[in-house]
Amino acid sequence: MPDAPSFHRWRPHPWHGLSPGPEPPRVVHAYIEITPFDLVKYEVDKETGYLRVDRPQRTSAQPPALYGFIPQTYCGDGVGQLSPNAHGGDGDPLDICVISERPVGKSEVILNARVVGGLRMIDAGEADDKIVAVLHNDDVWGGVRDIENLPPVLVERLRHYFSTYKLILGAPCTATVEAAYGLDHALRVVEAALSDYRQLFSLP
Repeated sequence: MPDAPSFHRWRPHPWHGLSPGPEPPRVVHAYIEITPFDLVKYEVDKETGYLRVDRPQRTSAQPPALYGFIPQTYCGDGVGQLSPNAHGGDGDPLDICVISERPVGKSEVILNARVVGGLRMIDAGEADDKIVAVLHNDDVWGGVRDIENLPPVLVERLRHYFSTYKLILGAPCTATVEAAYGLDHALRVVEAALSDYRQLFSLP
Protein backbone atom coordinates (compact mmCIF):
# COMPACT_ATOMS: atom_id res chain seq x y z
CA MET A 1 0.00 0.00 0.00
CA PRO A 2 1.54 3.40 -0.95
CA ASP A 3 2.40 5.90 1.75
CA ALA A 4 -0.27 8.56 2.18
CA PRO A 5 0.90 12.00 0.99
CA SER A 6 1.59 14.58 3.69
CA PHE A 7 -0.88 17.41 4.07
CA HIS A 8 -1.98 20.21 6.39
CA ARG A 9 -5.03 19.14 8.37
CA TRP A 10 -5.97 22.79 8.80
CA ARG A 11 -5.41 25.65 6.39
CA PRO A 12 -2.03 27.23 7.25
CA HIS A 13 -1.63 30.95 7.78
CA PRO A 14 -0.11 32.19 4.48
CA TRP A 15 2.47 34.37 6.22
CA HIS A 16 3.57 31.94 8.94
CA GLY A 17 2.41 28.50 7.85
CA LEU A 18 3.83 28.36 4.33
CA SER A 19 7.52 27.85 3.64
CA PRO A 20 9.57 30.65 2.02
CA GLY A 21 10.08 28.45 -1.02
CA PRO A 22 11.92 25.50 -2.54
CA GLU A 23 15.28 27.28 -2.97
CA PRO A 24 15.25 30.61 -1.14
CA PRO A 25 16.46 33.24 -1.75
CA ARG A 26 16.59 32.46 -5.52
CA VAL A 27 13.37 30.48 -5.96
CA VAL A 28 10.70 31.46 -3.46
CA HIS A 29 7.03 30.97 -2.78
CA ALA A 30 4.84 33.94 -3.65
CA TYR A 31 1.42 34.21 -2.01
CA ILE A 32 -0.62 36.33 -4.43
CA GLU A 33 -2.91 39.00 -2.98
CA ILE A 34 -3.65 41.05 -6.13
CA THR A 35 -3.82 40.22 -9.82
CA PRO A 36 -3.48 42.65 -12.76
CA PHE A 37 -7.28 42.50 -13.08
CA ASP A 38 -8.06 43.82 -9.59
CA LEU A 39 -9.36 47.34 -9.04
CA VAL A 40 -9.38 46.85 -5.27
CA LYS A 41 -6.23 46.49 -3.17
CA TYR A 42 -6.34 43.41 -0.98
CA GLU A 43 -3.93 42.61 1.83
CA VAL A 44 -3.58 39.52 3.97
CA ASP A 45 -5.03 40.06 7.43
CA LYS A 46 -2.07 39.44 9.75
CA GLU A 47 -4.17 37.93 12.51
CA THR A 48 -6.45 35.57 10.58
CA GLY A 49 -4.58 34.97 7.32
CA TYR A 50 -7.64 35.79 5.21
CA LEU A 51 -7.58 38.46 2.53
CA ARG A 52 -8.93 41.79 3.69
CA VAL A 53 -10.13 44.67 1.50
CA ASP A 54 -7.55 47.39 2.10
CA ARG A 55 -8.93 50.05 -0.23
CA PRO A 56 -10.37 50.53 -3.70
CA GLN A 57 -7.78 51.74 -6.17
CA ARG A 58 -8.33 55.51 -6.22
CA THR A 59 -6.80 56.06 -9.66
CA SER A 60 -7.12 54.23 -12.96
CA ALA A 61 -3.78 52.44 -12.42
CA GLN A 62 -3.85 48.66 -12.27
CA PRO A 63 -0.98 46.45 -11.07
CA PRO A 64 1.07 45.36 -14.09
CA ALA A 65 2.01 42.00 -12.53
CA LEU A 66 0.90 39.52 -9.90
CA TYR A 67 1.52 41.07 -6.48
CA GLY A 68 1.86 39.47 -3.08
CA PHE A 69 4.50 38.53 -0.52
CA ILE A 70 7.09 35.91 0.37
CA PRO A 71 6.02 33.81 3.39
CA GLN A 72 8.12 33.91 6.56
CA THR A 73 9.72 37.23 5.67
CA TYR A 74 9.59 40.53 7.54
CA CYS A 75 10.87 43.99 6.61
CA GLY A 76 12.65 45.06 9.77
CA ASP A 77 16.02 46.56 10.60
CA GLY A 78 17.95 44.22 8.30
CA VAL A 79 15.94 45.23 5.25
CA GLY A 80 16.04 48.87 6.32
CA GLN A 81 19.84 48.84 6.50
CA LEU A 82 19.99 47.91 2.80
CA SER A 83 18.07 51.07 1.93
CA PRO A 84 20.31 54.07 2.80
CA ASN A 85 17.51 56.66 2.88
CA ALA A 86 15.15 54.63 5.09
CA HIS A 87 15.02 54.61 8.89
CA GLY A 88 13.87 50.97 9.04
CA GLY A 89 11.62 48.47 7.36
CA ASP A 90 7.87 48.91 6.99
CA GLY A 91 6.96 46.04 9.33
CA ASP A 92 5.25 43.92 6.67
CA PRO A 93 6.15 40.73 4.82
CA LEU A 94 8.46 41.32 1.86
CA ASP A 95 6.47 42.26 -1.25
CA ILE A 96 6.99 40.46 -4.54
CA CYS A 97 5.82 41.11 -8.10
CA VAL A 98 5.71 38.08 -10.40
CA ILE A 99 5.74 38.36 -14.19
CA SER A 100 3.85 35.65 -16.07
CA GLU A 101 3.25 35.24 -19.80
CA ARG A 102 -0.12 33.55 -19.26
CA PRO A 103 -2.68 35.63 -17.36
CA VAL A 104 -3.35 34.46 -13.81
CA GLY A 105 -6.71 35.84 -12.73
CA LYS A 106 -6.98 34.30 -9.27
CA SER A 107 -5.56 35.62 -6.02
CA GLU A 108 -4.88 33.57 -2.89
CA VAL A 109 -2.73 31.22 -4.95
CA ILE A 110 0.81 30.05 -4.19
CA LEU A 111 3.41 29.87 -6.93
CA ASN A 112 7.12 29.33 -7.34
CA ALA A 113 8.87 32.52 -8.41
CA ARG A 114 12.46 33.04 -9.57
CA VAL A 115 13.90 36.28 -8.14
CA VAL A 116 15.53 38.50 -10.78
CA GLY A 117 15.77 41.92 -9.12
CA GLY A 118 13.77 44.52 -7.26
CA LEU A 119 12.68 48.11 -6.75
CA ARG A 120 13.98 50.20 -3.87
CA MET A 121 10.90 51.99 -2.58
CA ILE A 122 10.61 54.33 0.40
CA ASP A 123 7.18 54.88 1.92
CA ALA A 124 6.87 57.43 4.74
CA GLY A 125 10.59 57.01 5.43
CA GLU A 126 10.43 53.21 5.65
CA ALA A 127 11.93 50.61 3.31
CA ASP A 128 9.14 49.03 1.27
CA ASP A 129 11.13 47.06 -1.31
CA LYS A 130 9.34 45.28 -4.15
CA ILE A 131 11.12 42.10 -5.24
CA VAL A 132 10.71 41.42 -8.97
CA ALA A 133 10.45 37.79 -10.07
CA VAL A 134 9.33 35.64 -12.97
CA LEU A 135 7.02 32.64 -12.77
CA HIS A 136 9.24 29.59 -12.39
CA ASN A 137 9.20 27.45 -15.55
CA ASP A 138 7.25 30.10 -17.46
CA ASP A 139 7.59 29.32 -21.17
CA VAL A 140 8.46 32.94 -22.04
CA TRP A 141 9.99 34.48 -18.92
CA GLY A 142 11.26 31.41 -17.05
CA GLY A 143 14.78 31.72 -18.48
CA VAL A 144 15.29 35.31 -17.28
CA ARG A 145 17.96 35.47 -14.57
CA ASP A 146 18.36 39.22 -13.96
CA ILE A 147 16.10 42.25 -14.19
CA GLU A 148 18.34 43.70 -16.92
CA ASN A 149 17.15 40.86 -19.19
CA LEU A 150 13.51 41.98 -18.92
CA PRO A 151 12.14 44.45 -21.48
CA PRO A 152 12.69 47.93 -20.01
CA VAL A 153 9.00 48.77 -20.53
CA LEU A 154 7.96 46.08 -18.02
CA VAL A 155 10.24 47.53 -15.35
CA GLU A 156 9.03 51.03 -16.26
CA ARG A 157 5.41 49.95 -15.72
CA LEU A 158 6.24 48.53 -12.29
CA ARG A 159 8.09 51.71 -11.31
CA HIS A 160 5.25 53.90 -12.53
CA TYR A 161 2.59 51.86 -10.72
CA PHE A 162 4.34 51.95 -7.36
CA SER A 163 5.24 55.62 -7.80
CA THR A 164 1.57 56.54 -8.28
CA TYR A 165 -0.69 53.91 -6.68
CA LYS A 166 -0.96 55.90 -3.44
CA LEU A 167 -1.12 59.26 -5.15
CA ILE A 168 -3.99 61.59 -4.24
CA LEU A 169 -4.32 64.67 -6.41
CA GLY A 170 -3.47 67.80 -4.47
CA ALA A 171 -1.76 65.90 -1.63
CA PRO A 172 1.96 65.19 -1.19
CA CYS A 173 3.00 61.66 -2.13
CA THR A 174 4.71 59.74 0.68
CA ALA A 175 6.02 56.92 -1.54
CA THR A 176 8.96 57.14 -3.93
CA VAL A 177 10.69 54.51 -6.04
CA GLU A 178 14.38 55.34 -5.87
CA ALA A 179 15.90 52.75 -8.21
CA ALA A 180 15.66 49.32 -9.75
CA TYR A 181 18.33 46.82 -8.72
CA GLY A 182 19.57 43.51 -10.05
CA LEU A 183 19.71 39.94 -8.81
CA ASP A 184 22.64 40.24 -6.40
CA HIS A 185 21.09 42.99 -4.32
CA ALA A 186 17.64 41.36 -4.52
CA LEU A 187 19.05 38.17 -2.99
CA ARG A 188 20.50 40.24 -0.13
CA VAL A 189 17.11 41.84 0.49
CA VAL A 190 15.35 38.46 0.57
CA GLU A 191 17.99 37.05 2.93
CA ALA A 192 17.64 40.08 5.20
CA ALA A 193 13.84 39.71 5.26
CA LEU A 194 14.14 36.01 6.13
CA SER A 195 16.57 36.90 8.94
CA ASP A 196 14.34 39.74 10.21
CA TYR A 197 11.43 37.26 10.39
CA ARG A 198 13.46 34.71 12.35
CA GLN A 199 14.58 37.38 14.79
CA LEU A 200 11.08 38.81 15.23
CA PHE A 201 9.55 35.45 16.01
CA SER A 202 12.59 34.04 17.85
CA LEU A 203 13.22 31.22 15.39
CA PRO A 204 16.60 29.52 14.90
